[in-house]
Amino acid sequence: LVQSNSMLSSMIRHSRYSVKRRSTTALAYSYCLASKMMDGNISVAAFCTATPAVTALLRDPSLLGEVVPPGDTYDVVDPGASAGQHDDGSAIIAQVQRMGREDTKRAIDRASAALGGWKDGTTALHRSGILSKWSELIKENTQDIAKIMTLESGKPLHESIGEITYGTGFLDYYAAEAIRPNSAGGGSISPSPFVAPDGGPRGKIMAMNEAVGVCALITPWNFPIAMITRKVGPALAAGCTTVLKPSELTPLTALALSTLAKRAGVPDGVFEVVTSDRDMTPEVGDEMCTNPVVKKICFTGSTPVGKLLMKLASDTVKRVSLELGGNAPFVVFEDADIDQAVDAAMASKFRNAGQTCVCADRFIIHKSVESEFVAKFADRVNQLKVGHGMNDGITMGPVISTLPVKQLKEKVDEAIAAGAKCVTGGSPLPEFGPNFFAPTILTNVDPSSSIWCTETFGPAAAIRTFETEEEALSLANDTTSGLASYFCTKDLSRIFRFSSNLENGIVCVNEGIFSNAVAPFGGVKESGLGREGGVWGLHEYLETKYVYLNA
Repeated sequence: LVQSNSMLSSMIRHSRYSVKRRSTTALAYSYCLASKMMDGNISVAAFCTATPAVTALLRDPSLLGEVVPPGDTYDVVDPGASAGQHDDGSAIIAQVQRMGREDTKRAIDRASAALGGWKDGTTALHRSGILSKWSELIKENTQDIAKIMTLESGKPLHESIGEITYGTGFLDYYAAEAIRPNSAGGGSISPSPFVAPDGGPRGKIMAMNEAVGVCALITPWNFPIAMITRKVGPALAAGCTTVLKPSELTPLTALALSTLAKRAGVPDGVFEVVTSDRDMTPEVGDEMCTNPVVKKICFTGSTPVGKLLMKLASDTVKRVSLELGGNAPFVVFEDADIDQAVDAAMASKFRNAGQTCVCADRFIIHKSVESEFVAKFADRVNQLKVGHGMNDGITMGPVISTLPVKQLKEKVDEAIAAGAKCVTGGSPLPEFGPNFFAPTILTNVDPSSSIWCTETFGPAAAIRTFETEEEALSLANDTTSGLASYFCTKDLSRIFRFSSNLENGIVCVNEGIFSNAVAPFGGVKESGLGREGGVWGLHEYLETKYVYLNA
């Protein structure tokens, strides 16, 4: 994960690709999203151009639209491509329109123009039906969307398929929540404290839920569908309209979702997509944060960029939801079921090659069980099959670009120089491509090492031991982040005690995967503000209006 104060380098978490020659003559140009300004005089389009090799993999290439000439575009690259493919340009899988501030303004204006009709001109039941239909269409196109996702993000195909199930869960959940009393148009009536002349209560106190308004959403590359549906689902259920800025590394999944949203009946302007490259991202982000029409910013990404967005949004006092960086502890107590702990560790650490904000980074293992845990953990890690995510049997793909490879190698070398032992891995895997790094385990890691102190965002587990519960808690909480945490124990009293004392928004006990549509997802300290998922995620897109009725 790029940890930088520059929106330019941080917002999308990637480095610039070096491609010596571009094989663009064979590109099949496809029109992914088109809409007009509300006055009808200016046409704005987001183009996606995919290679014939990509479209040939799809059952329904129309997900990528109709053939049109390209405009000002940027490259989308397969992170799992070999060095040779990067050199000859065949690593490029598509080109997408490069949009900037003016495009963003127009998208915001369209969302604003559509707000009244969507918020006040539809019933909750109608919005619910559209969300359900959208989910159904995504599920029907699972294989195509999973292939697109794997090609642009690198994750193994089975993980992409799993993410579609996870991502559509948010649409299904918020389709149901849209019609409940706690959604938009609902609310509550409280007893009046005011006294009428006859001594009875005077008037009614009503709290009414209303849509926030136009929402700007900025999503990362590591979960190309779930990070979108987790935001757009509750926003649309609440009656908000949205402008989405997906990562430029994974825009194809977002554009496919846009195509299916339109097929499901989402009106023009309700779900706008702005695609921008790394160079244009700062001005797009600035426009979203400073445009007074936008009433809410929702961002998933690095902590430095989240802080910058908060500052930019403060001048217009926007509502802000932030899901930021983590550095999750994973504690194994002496009474833990070690096999269960290893299963949880594998699920948490190496999913998506360690590139999730809730990945376990710091493994805090009781000294009495360290040898057993490390031996079993290393055995499982050595069974991982690394390679391109589209290949059969692959269980771990690449990291997203060459920069994380360089950064991870520097962290590993620094830790070893400070006394850590490399149990397995520890080096890049150039034979697969420039973006591959071996799954790695380090023991005896110094807590001052950068691999311990900062979010790793890669397939490396840093381990050190403890002897007392107090020591484990101190190590776990010794960080400015506070997103997820994990621990393994059979002691029920310790489960409640340790959970209460951990400084994290999420605590996972005896398990490595916890994300779902019904639970509140979010962090404390510098890991963010607000929650996504469950009823809490819906409330992020609602304002409460107090109406006193003396009648």
